Amino acid sequence: MPQSAEPRAKRAPMLIVLHQERSSPGRVGQILSAKGYPLDIRRPALGDSLPSTLAAHSGAVIFGGPMSANDPHDYVRAETDWLKVPLKENRPFLGICLGAQMLARHLGARVASHPDGLTEIGWYRLRSTEHGRQMMRWPQMVYHFHREGFDLPHGAKLLAEGDAYPNQAYRYGENAYGIQFHAELTRAMMQSWIVRGASRFTMPNAQRGSEHLEGRMMFDAPLRAWLGEFLDQVFEKKEPSNA
Repeated sequence: MPQSAEPRAKRAPMLIVLHQERSSPGRVGQILSAKGYPLDIRRPALGDSLPSTLAAHSGAVIFGGPMSANDPHDYVRAETDWLKVPLKENRPFLGICLGAQMLARHLGARVASHPDGLTEIGWYRLRSTEHGRQMMRWPQMVYHFHREGFDLPHGAKLLAEGDAYPNQAYRYGENAYGIQFHAELTRAMMQSWIVRGASRFTMPNAQRGSEHLEGRMMFDAPLRAWLGEFLDQVFEKKEPSNA
């Protein structure tokens, strides 16, 4: 009889910060769970606290939400200020959409809407920079649902750029990352966003709901593959197989 596989070493939980009662970490949560990370889900908007240290966590992810990083809500300010914890402790951190904007604002960069009122709601082209190409191969099309962007924080390295919003992905230091786009959406999540966000499809540069689903059929597979390798680099420091 073959010997049983060695039991996987127990991992410290991953801190997951969500912003609405029904929010989900989607594929990010699925991938991290499959890698053995327990998920410590907190919702500061609903009164949950954030830890004073990440010593008991493997890292942290702050997801998106309908609020702005510029909003005066106490929890928005508290989350933004809390980012001093992973930065000071040099622990792995990933900010997605709102989370990336909070990190940029914490680092002193501006978060604002497009000067011409353009949004990115749907699928848009992504271009990796030289820093990004040295890190890994990036998808050519990514999914967005936002109407604000961020300036590149001083000292950060731009990893990917776009047209309407030039700053799409960046790294600050060795362990802090921010991405403006969404790779975490399952099909069910995208369907929900399309239904609940339909009123935004008439905004400048936004795509129709049918284009969101059509784009998913064409562009989601490489985006999903990229996400798995990207999370490996952020949280496990693994070199991508296709670099």
